[in-house]
Amino acid sequence: MPPQPDLSGRPYRGSMPNTRRHATLSGVAALAVALTAGGAAGAQPMTAPLPTGSEPVVLDPADFTTRITNPYWPMRPGDRWVSRETGADGARQRVIVTVTRRTKVIANGVTARVVHDVVSRRGRLLEVTDDWYAQDGAGNVWYLGEDTVEYRRGKPVSREGSFEAGVDGAQAGVVMPARPRPGLRYRQEYYAGHAEDRARIVSLHEQAQTPAGHYTNVLMTRETNPLEPRVLEFKFYARGVGAVLAVTVSGGAEREELVRKTGVRSG
Repeated sequence: MPPQPDLSGRPYRGSMPNTRRHATLSGVAALAVALTAGGAAGAQPMTAPLPTGSEPVVLDPADFTTRITNPYWPMRPGDRWVSRETGADGARQRVIVTVTRRTKVIANGVTARVVHDVVSRRGRLLEVTDDWYAQDGAGNVWYLGEDTVEYRRGKPVSREGSFEAGVDGAQAGVVMPARPRPGLRYRQEYYAGHAEDRARIVSLHEQAQTPAGHYTNVLMTRETNPLEPRVLEFKFYARGVGAVLAVTVSGGAEREELVRKTGVRSG
């Protein structure tokens, strides 16, 4: 077992999305080429005690809350994101993500907020997921698993991708660090052979245009998965809003953009 990091309050104590999901971005094409070739110019790797691969982490349930206030991904009960996902063939899907008032005690002991995610096309269900999130005392948002069901012709056909931290070797990951900096790497989830998403912070100063509006000072991540080595995705998060855009630039050509969000407080 690899040595455990010093977890005493920096940036989490103790040891995701499921962000699978474009807008007009400043220089996104050039930036994608540069990153694929070896990283953003000038971005220096940053060491931090966040998990990056398969290493086990032990979370202290007392250090976690279901009150998620991270500015790049605030999740208040009742918040609702409606997004449009467009495939390479032009087919569109509707994605609705709702923060519920429900909580769940995860197998690793942490109590998580349940976030309900529904994907449909022309009114027909494609996938329904309950994702589980919690925030640690430093402000990192952790992803603790998901219960997902895929549908075909209105009937459930698969639960592939479901996992729970603490069950069958599955481990929690981080979906939004408390202190994002260019070069910071972290895993978003880990369930060997099933869920191994990883991310790296690219920039905190991008722009994005979606049907929901124009956003500045947007956080941009570069996301990969060793189970799908050809796939490369960039995601964009606006302060006070959360995820606004996702663009697959290799291994696909999907684009998901925020259409509207409700439940955002003014000020």
